[in-house]
Amino acid sequence: MTKELIVIGGGAAGIMAAGRAASEGTEVILCEKMSRLGSKIAISGKGRCNITNAGDIRSFIENFPGNGKFLFASFKEFDNEALRNFFAEFGVETKVERGGRVFPVSDQAEAVVHALGKYAEQSGVKVRLRTKVAKILIENNTVVGVEVEESSGGKKKIPAGAVIVSTGGASFPGTGSTGDGYKIAAEAGHHLIEPLPSLVPMRVLEDWPKELQGLALKNVAVSLWAGDKKKAEEFGEMLFTHFGVSGPIILTLSRFAVKELQAGKRISLRLNMKPALREEQLDLRLQRDFAKFSNKQLKNALNDLLPKSMIPVLIRLSQIDQDKQVHHISRSERMRLVKLLQDLRMTVTGTLGMGAAIVTSGGVDVKEINPATMESKLVKGLFWAGEVIDIDGITGGYNLQAAFSTGFKAGKSAAQYLKTKV
Repeated sequence: MTKELIVIGGGAAGIMAAGRAASEGTEVILCEKMSRLGSKIAISGKGRCNITNAGDIRSFIENFPGNGKFLFASFKEFDNEALRNFFAEFGVETKVERGGRVFPVSDQAEAVVHALGKYAEQSGVKVRLRTKVAKILIENNTVVGVEVEESSGGKKKIPAGAVIVSTGGASFPGTGSTGDGYKIAAEAGHHLIEPLPSLVPMRVLEDWPKELQGLALKNVAVSLWAGDKKKAEEFGEMLFTHFGVSGPIILTLSRFAVKELQAGKRISLRLNMKPALREEQLDLRLQRDFAKFSNKQLKNALNDLLPKSMIPVLIRLSQIDQDKQVHHISRSERMRLVKLLQDLRMTVTGTLGMGAAIVTSGGVDVKEINPATMESKLVKGLFWAGEVIDIDGITGGYNLQAAFSTGFKAGKSAAQYLKTKV
């Protein structure tokens, strides 16, 4: 009986899993269908790679809506401090930025990919690029190997004592994440939670956001509504685009939007540009500005309050004559401005889809995986790691940490499993 381990997928979870298992003396083959390892890592964080977050374990679990508790054992085994130390050992020093986001000091995602490749090489992992695993071979509810699709079109069976599936989700398919793991999981008898795009920009019905393309707003609050029920709210930074909205808080809200859209709900966003002020406080602020610019036209009296490009849009939405002198503006008109500043609404028509999603929501049901080992509860010797599982967190480095942590846990557990086999 072979004691060789096959890892399917050469992303963050797969490389970490392979390296960890190999470092314990296990013979490991890492199969990656692309021509290089770490394709998705190389483009993450706009090429800078947000490796992890500086928060504690509790904050990590809280920032994985739905299945955060499943990750506790993995985070405890290999946390953010351990990850930063790991990269430091391979020459990648890290830094903490706004929101606890951790990046390489070099701001180069390629440095992260290089470090992981070096780890796999030094650990003795046999890397097979352009190698697509079509299915897992199972006998008597136990893994016995995999079936590989060869470039010639034929298929080859490779025996294995254990398999780790770390194929990623279905986001950014150009990097190789095309949902292969879902097919493998289904054929192995696992139940799938429907994969949906998560952390994805949103399209809106209104035309005015397009006029603000490229404008980033900081320290704002945006809430997501399904009909007249508020589903979620985030504070931070957002961005207007040619199709609608994006930016950190929009991406976080998109997870909830996608599910509501799937249910056929009417979804809207409500933007509060001055969340630190109560309505009466904002009104007083506006009155002070109007007193300061009392003899100016409205279009020239809001520069202290709003970004320049936002002014004509807000005035138009308020239906106040932009050429009207400030001292002629009535209280009801002023209150319309106050209302818009704290409740500017947009109708969500959809998202940019899986091709633009940072991660995938859904995947292999966590109820069928042992969180203490990452082994399947259905098939012996079958382990799971990374985004192929139904785990997805908000932006800020949480998802990559989950990939590394579950990969580490799966690699260690698979090595221990193989040592117990006769």
